[in-house]
Amino acid sequence: MKEADNIAQIARLQPDYMGFIFYERSPRFIGDLPPSVLNALPEETLRVGVFVNAAREYIATQAVRYHLNLLQLHGDETPTDCEYFKFGYSLIKAFGIQSAEDFAATHRYEGVCDYFLFDTKTTQRGGSGEKFDHRLLLSYRSQTPFFLSGGIAPEDAASLAALRFPCCEALDLNSRFELSPGVKNVAEVGKFIKAVRGKL
Repeated sequence: MKEADNIAQIARLQPDYMGFIFYERSPRFIGDLPPSVLNALPEETLRVGVFVNAAREYIATQAVRYHLNLLQLHGDETPTDCEYFKFGYSLIKAFGIQSAEDFAATHRYEGVCDYFLFDTKTTQRGGSGEKFDHRLLLSYRSQTPFFLSGGIAPEDAASLAALRFPCCEALDLNSRFELSPGVKNVAEVGKFIKAVRGKL
């Protein structure tokens, strides 16, 4: 999310989380969005800051400025990098998934991160709109809850609700719900939330 009016419209749908990208090379970069826009969000909607191989000082500064609740590390961050932010913020570490073997990369982060995020493995840093086979999640054996990302589309609501993954914390709705990068289709997001809420 990056535009004030669109943020306010989505907030009225009461999402559990709302993400803001602090990666300048992304077309969804938050830019100079005033912190007051985020301060207007209801307390029930947690603010997620997404960072890619960012300096610790930059992450810490933005986390304080925007009163972030969770930090999503979407680059090559090590478990030591994650431990640096262990106190004060909940941590999400993103992993690209193409096959069941890719879940092995999470082992080093067990007990360090609060959540994992599973995205489609591509050469991009997310936002590709490409989907991986969600049935691969049946091979996931960790107890660490995860966010599911990777090309989720409006028409996926029924199939995702039917899968009922026990460790699935949230669904990350991104490019397939956008009118343009960082601008969500409010009607489609609303319909999706209504279809899946309470069913995962």
